[in-house]
Amino acid sequence: MDKLSALSSFVNAVRLGSFSAAATHLGVSQPAVSQQVRSLEDTLGTRLINRTTRRLSLTEAGERYFAYASDILEKLSEADRSVQSNEAQMSGRLTVSLPYAFTEPELAGFLTKFKAAYPNILFDVQLSDAMVDLQKERIDVAIRMGHLRDDRLIVKKLGDMKRCLVASPDYLNRRGRPETPENLKTHDFLLYPHIAEAGSIELVGPTGKAAKVAVSPTMVINNSAALRRAAIAGLGISTAVTWLSAPHFGTGELELILEDWSYGVHPIHAVYPSYRFIPMKVRQFVSDLQAHLDGQQAFADPTAHLAAAE
Repeated sequence: MDKLSALSSFVNAVRLGSFSAAATHLGVSQPAVSQQVRSLEDTLGTRLINRTTRRLSLTEAGERYFAYASDILEKLSEADRSVQSNEAQMSGRLTVSLPYAFTEPELAGFLTKFKAAYPNILFDVQLSDAMVDLQKERIDVAIRMGHLRDDRLIVKKLGDMKRCLVASPDYLNRRGRPETPENLKTHDFLLYPHIAEAGSIELVGPTGKAAKVAVSPTMVINNSAALRRAAIAGLGISTAVTWLSAPHFGTGELELILEDWSYGVHPIHAVYPSYRFIPMKVRQFVSDLQAHLDGQQAFADPTAHLAAAE
């Protein structure tokens, strides 16, 4: 038995969900993949995969063996790549999963610049606010906003985007400008889902202490750009990512209100499947994105953005 081929057949069958898919990926026959995995199990003296007519599933031993086998194959790939030229490493498919916030001009521009800088990369960009399964969807890297709960991923934190309260001058001229957080109760509030609890949101005050503040939601939207457009249209007060709202401060479409209060921070992370070696093109993408965000003051506080707008 060729142990390396058997490991490759086993790992690809698990990743792709079937022996036939692994065979297609490896360019061999389905019986060959099946036989290699069976020979591997015979050599180890234990079953690694439970086979059914519909799907493959790992046994407890298979779970452990898959982690080690994946690591071995990735380290071998890393060794191969280490002697390749930089040009070769910056080519081929790069699949990234990005939140819809990357349709914003401030972020969409970065994507076009990255592609222009590395023309040999087949740049596969998938936009989704859903927490997609990186392994199942074969994603190289995902950029996620908000707090993460999946400890199976390798995570690199890029920074904390500040969030603030905004409204249009038209709305504030009609309804008045809130002077304290308690005043928010009497205003129309435009809400991002899952941030309110029993009719209240948590705001952070000038001392850094958090407080529950009552609000009266009149619209709930699960897209930050759409939420901001609703605020610009004069439909109410909204929480917003300060950096992405800053251009609208300059044009007068939005005003920053209750400057000493904010709605927490919005962390942004690069995440990778835990079993995978991180190729140079993935590291370069994340590094360039970090530099872009830093250069755009994406993590600056609200007053810095206000000063820049003025």
